[in-house]
Amino acid sequence: MKAAWAVLSVVCALSAQTKPGVDSTSAEWPMAPGSYSNTRYSTLNQVNRSNVGSLKLAWSFETGLTRGHEAAPLVVGDTMYIVTPFPNRVYAFDLNKNGGRKWEYHPTPAPAAQGVACCDTVNRGAAYSNGKIIFNTFDVHTIALDAATGKLLWKTKLGDYNLGESITMAPLVVKGKVLVGNSGGEFGVRGWVTALDENTGAIVWRAYSTGPDKDVLIGANFKPFYEDHKGGDLGLKSWMGDQWRIGGGTVWGFLSYDPEADLIYYGTGNPGPWNSEQRPGDNKWTSTIFARRPETGEAVWAYQVGPHDEWDYDSVNECILADITFQGKPRKVLLHPGRNGFVLTLDRLTGQVLAAGAFTHVNTVKGLDYKTGRPVENEVKKTAMGKTIKDICPAAPGGKDWQPGSYSPRTGLLYLPHNNLCMEWAGVKANYIAGTPYVGAEVKYYAGPGGHRGEFTAWDVANNKAAWKFPERFPIWSGTVVTAGDVVFFGTMDRWFRAVDARTGKTLWQFQTLSGIIGQPTTFLGPDGKQYVAVMCGVGGWAGAVVSAGLDTRDGTAGNGFGALMADLHKYTPRGGVLYVFSLP
Repeated sequence: MKAAWAVLSVVCALSAQTKPGVDSTSAEWPMAPGSYSNTRYSTLNQVNRSNVGSLKLAWSFETGLTRGHEAAPLVVGDTMYIVTPFPNRVYAFDLNKNGGRKWEYHPTPAPAAQGVACCDTVNRGAAYSNGKIIFNTFDVHTIALDAATGKLLWKTKLGDYNLGESITMAPLVVKGKVLVGNSGGEFGVRGWVTALDENTGAIVWRAYSTGPDKDVLIGANFKPFYEDHKGGDLGLKSWMGDQWRIGGGTVWGFLSYDPEADLIYYGTGNPGPWNSEQRPGDNKWTSTIFARRPETGEAVWAYQVGPHDEWDYDSVNECILADITFQGKPRKVLLHPGRNGFVLTLDRLTGQVLAAGAFTHVNTVKGLDYKTGRPVENEVKKTAMGKTIKDICPAAPGGKDWQPGSYSPRTGLLYLPHNNLCMEWAGVKANYIAGTPYVGAEVKYYAGPGGHRGEFTAWDVANNKAAWKFPERFPIWSGTVVTAGDVVFFGTMDRWFRAVDARTGKTLWQFQTLSGIIGQPTTFLGPDGKQYVAVMCGVGGWAGAVVSAGLDTRDGTAGNGFGALMADLHKYTPRGGVLYVFSLP
């Protein structure tokens, strides 16, 4: 039976998570999302609603770089670690000495790799594991350093930037395997996630997003929930000819891990090119959520969120793991706030969609067939070559692009920084030349309903609807963190680092930074027993490239559509990169 995604018969059956799930200790922040569950929830509560207004700057550090700073500061013991955008320098700071520098490491990524940046030469952070700091460089290498000294332990090449590949994502380390995915979906690359041996850097397995089952690591134990996901070699048969070889499906978002189920979860990117008439079929397994075994890469289930994606709606967004009650019974779920504008609630053991709801204005999809799991698309908004389609909502950057949300088990709310954008789309023919853009669409973005370009939404998981929301002048391109003090931290592109009440959305504190914020805030317990909050500013990324890369705003299609949309951003922020660390007096 078909039902509107925003109107569900099951909404009252959902209740909030009752425990932090697989979160690690909140005294530290050892990986970009804080923990395997990707909740970005901290149990620290020294900083809370009653006193957050007294936060003061404890110390800061200027990186000297001017591209987008998207990484999360990590904290392990008495040391903080950051990774910069290209050239991906790593810094270690002594928390006993107000951020005194312990060491720094300067890799030497190939300068030419910057030419395949679809949006910006960003890096989303590192991971700590067993005395090692592990990170990726833009020119498709993964590097492990000794966390105490910064000494190089190993370096592994994973791909070829000459083909359009890059790496911007933060790695995840699970059971001795370093998990890394590639970027480059707009350059006709073939998406993959790769596991490396944590101790040696040797490649253990690689799972492609397209192609035959043997390449996708689909075998006898693959048990997808929906019928049209069953059958052999669908990653090949759902494409025309050999298009799967340059079909996208890159893996540049955040990965999650459930130790009890022993499954990793992640989403794949859009199919290429954007011109969907050039790639008939469902284009599996792009725009898909996968569950895999970390030691072998074997696929256990998959759910294609966007079959034959027509609007660049990727499914790379974070998969947040929570334990809830559904229809009166405990259920282990995966929350996926997607670029298509919906929060999906899936059973993370089976891949079944339990509930869904729109957190922003959506007109490309009318509903969901819960029997098949397929979206019911609005035929009026389908794209075509040689035809301009107006008022497509959300725009290609999605209801929410990469910017990660957070989830509080105390409030049962999912905190979403996101966009409020619509677009005009004109399909054109794309020609594949290795290492060059392979898009096939001219797009222009503009503000959605209300005239503002960004929103912050608190999503009520129990009732599958927004609990509260507020507008922002620009897209909110930063991540969020929520604490047991019922405070949510996030940054804006016009230079404000804010703390809001997790229950009402009321602004409790704000601090103006040197440059716009697109980074991921983190919080931790310092060696002195005090709670600190850290974030990097440095405008850029896809939304901020108009400033960081100096785009020509007279060209409405510059920056794949963001040039004209963000033409006024330079009035509100300069370029720059600074790490800020805050605490109570």
